[in-house]
Amino acid sequence: MPSVLVVLSSHSVLGNTGKPTGWYLPEFAHPYNEFVKAGFTVTVASPKGGATPLDPASVEAFKEDPASVEFLNTKKSVYNETIKLETIAADQATAAATATKYDALFYPGGHGPMYDLAFDKQSHYLAAAFNKAGKVVSAVCHGPAAIVNVRENPDDESSAFILKGKTVNSFTDDEERAVQLEKVVPFLLETRLKEIGATFVKAGDWQEKVVVDGNIITGQNPASASGVGAAIVKAVGN
Repeated sequence: MPSVLVVLSSHSVLGNTGKPTGWYLPEFAHPYNEFVKAGFTVTVASPKGGATPLDPASVEAFKEDPASVEFLNTKKSVYNETIKLETIAADQATAAATATKYDALFYPGGHGPMYDLAFDKQSHYLAAAFNKAGKVVSAVCHGPAAIVNVRENPDDESSAFILKGKTVNSFTDDEERAVQLEKVVPFLLETRLKEIGATFVKAGDWQEKVVVDGNIITGQNPASASGVGAAIVKAVGN
């Protein structure tokens, strides 16, 4: 049975605004449905383990979206009973062992990952291990923040970035400006992806865009979430 390891953010406050943030509802709900439809087992982890912060703004924005509402109401155990990253990726060896057990690694977005997963060593061990094993490494919207700083050897600052030379996308700098958070976030994701040597491609604001480059799968925004899920399923099937 194919399997995917999903890593959610544990970060719940949007910079210095005091406003709540976390992971973004449709960016997990929509891919989750693609995974389940394809017979995947889904395992969920987070830096702190246990309950994870769901961005309330995403609940409000997608209250008319049946898939998001159903996931919100019926899958609470999926996002509130998560494994602590440290238990599956304490070091490179543990992360490598974990990577053998799954076909894909997936990071949903929301602004949360910009604050914790972008700098989380255990998450970096995990992404590097999946990448080294040739497994699917995937993310949507702000999810690529979790892999933008990942090096082939996370313990070696001179090691190459895993996304260097890869064609990718993410929530764009224009979209960040459109939601007026470009001064709030710790960095601009599109800009950072370009800085580390990735080739960035994008659609217009809020348009669907899914990019597949080898084992790396990225999507631009909430509209791209189902497409990313489908691309992960297809890549694992191949």
